[in-house]
Amino acid sequence: MPVPIRRLCVALTLCCALLAVSTACGSGDKTTGTKAAASAVAAADEATPSPSTSAERQKFAKARFVANAGLAAGATYQWIVKPWKAGKFKKGAKGRKTALVKAGLAGAFAYNRLKAAQRNAQGDPALAKALAPLAGGIEALKSLPAKLRQGDGSAASTFNDIIGKVKDAGKDAGAPVQDQVPSSSQLAGG
Repeated sequence: MPVPIRRLCVALTLCCALLAVSTACGSGDKTTGTKAAASAVAAADEATPSPSTSAERQKFAKARFVANAGLAAGATYQWIVKPWKAGKFKKGAKGRKTALVKAGLAGAFAYNRLKAAQRNAQGDPALAKALAPLAGGIEALKSLPAKLRQGDGSAASTFNDIIGKVKDAGKDAGAPVQDQVPSSSQLAGG
């Protein structure tokens, strides 16, 4: 498994610092080397960004919410709503099986991303309040991919309605959601 260059550079720098400290200490004070090692590890921990204030946490929560909800909306529109409007789910339609398989995958993906967006919204009070009434609707989407695979057309409209409500809730809370069509690998990975 390849290691990112940045992580490799940090590890190499830490090793060199530990080696330099341990050789410089020689036979003197034995605790200096461990203190230097502890400070080197602390410096590496400080290098990774993390939100420290509640305003930063809320900003990250909104950004994550927008990303997850956007992916759910994009997958729903691309692989559920568009084929549904084109009549691809009707019996005897050309490419029906492929459309149903993609819709089932997209439905599972959209449910997964909406649950993640719901968790992200908990970091922002306005988003949490706006999404609270939609929790039951999002949870009801869990069974819809199976209905899509069986050719139930009302499942597609239900997905579209819930996505619309999530987008409206985000817009009302100051986090407008735009459709982002996920790649095939994202869709398959869930």
